[in-house]
Amino acid sequence: MSNSPPFLALEAVGKSFTLHLQGGQRIGVMRDVGFAVMPGECVVLGGPSGAGKSSILKMIYGNYRCDQGRILLRDGDEEVDVASAAPRRILALRRDVMGYVSQFLRVIPRVPALAIVADAAREAGLGAEEATARARRLLSLLNVPERLWGLPPATFSGGEQQRVNIARGLAPDRPLLLLDEPTASLDAANRAVVVDLVQEKKQKGVAIVGIFHDEDVRGRVADRIVDVTRFSPSPAA
Repeated sequence: MSNSPPFLALEAVGKSFTLHLQGGQRIGVMRDVGFAVMPGECVVLGGPSGAGKSSILKMIYGNYRCDQGRILLRDGDEEVDVASAAPRRILALRRDVMGYVSQFLRVIPRVPALAIVADAAREAGLGAEEATARARRLLSLLNVPERLWGLPPATFSGGEQQRVNIARGLAPDRPLLLLDEPTASLDAANRAVVVDLVQEKKQKGVAIVGIFHDEDVRGRVADRIVDVTRFSPSPAA
């Protein structure tokens, strides 16, 4: 791994927000963000709430545009700068390269849980039977009762919805995985399952950037922790 190039690299990335209700005032939230992630490595973003951890994930995923710097991502033999890529190119990266697990499940109403997870695997190229088998495995591992698989997750508890969300995010085989506090609403048993699934992804060579509220989970999955407070535009004296 030492001689291989990183799968993802952020170089001098900066981000600010414009406050339109306050005369267009611009507030800097981070500057000179720089770190790299190797295949099979889990880099965890550390720091207090509001430090910009989720903003960094959203910039990598292309939901936020950064104001400065580059976000270099490997797509086969090509290196793509997410920061300057066209929207259509970013959508292709999301389909083929990047997986994302957010804190909340957002799905089309009335679609059953099993279909939500299987469809995510099929969109990434798995055949229908393999996608369904993978969905069943993940939902079983994450302790979503089989009686719920044919129901839409809107009727589920918060913890059950998040487990479906995690299953959907982990179902595709994509080489980069972004995790935004996926275990925040889970009990200890299901947090342990997520740890095992993250380790499984790492063993397959997936590059992972994650945010984990739970210190024990963070300690078990992280190869490195990047303290995002060092990227603050106004560091404490």
